[in-house]
Amino acid sequence: MYGRILVPIDGSDTSVRGLEEAIKLARQLNAGVRLIHVIEQGVLVAGEISSIDVARQHDMRRSAGNAILSDGMSRARRAGVEVDGVIVEASGGPAGQYIVENATECQADLIVCGTHGRRGIRRVLMGSDAEYIVRHATVPVLLVRSHAPATREAS
Repeated sequence: MYGRILVPIDGSDTSVRGLEEAIKLARQLNAGVRLIHVIEQGVLVAGEISSIDVARQHDMRRSAGNAILSDGMSRARRAGVEVDGVIVEASGGPAGQYIVENATECQADLIVCGTHGRRGIRRVLMGSDAEYIVRHATVPVLLVRSHAPATREAS
């Protein structure tokens, strides 16, 4: 059924819940898991450009991404799941775009991702990678909600 499961992780509790669900599925289906962490470019305000060491910020994001990926891979391996991981550096566009592209590249059969379940204005202001993935993926997508129920907001 599903032989390759793609799981975006960013270190948040919600993405860890998505990973945990993917690990359960992978164990039951004897599937492999690919973890993906997208490093997004930071936003610089004109007055801050001279005071921020852009290369250092990038190295810090990459280091944090490697730690997140390593932790996720360790969780999967401890559960007996075959896993690999990739870091993708975004060069504009939403993180969801890179996740969908990677699903095609690695021939994923399923994408499992955590979602905060935001609605209304908060989703508009913050964006929704999960929504992008659902709308553009060519494979099934399983969304795993966070423990905390989303608050109802005006649409």
